Amino acid sequence: MQDKVTEIQIIPVKPKDGLVAFASFVFDNTFYFSSIGIYTRPHGGYRLTYPTRKSLAQSLSIYHPINKEAAHLIERAVIEKYTQITAITF
Repeated sequence: MQDKVTEIQIIPVKPKDGLVAFASFVFDNTFYFSSIGIYTRPHGGYRLTYPTRKSLAQSLSIYHPINKEAAHLIERAVIEKYTQITAITF
């Protein structure tokens, strides 16, 4: 897979219900994605959530990876960047 995740930006937030930050990035030098939630997992680690909108009785996905390879590529890159910035101590 030649796809790349670049220009990753992380915005930490006050933790609430597992949410610790929001992320944005450029995928394959072609698409910009934002409003991705970074959540802690109950037994350690992190997971990503993608934006949805509620319409009547259902939630509609705005965008999300459609295969495991892309999902893992994005998750690794975003979580690596998050752990880098949260490891910085002043």
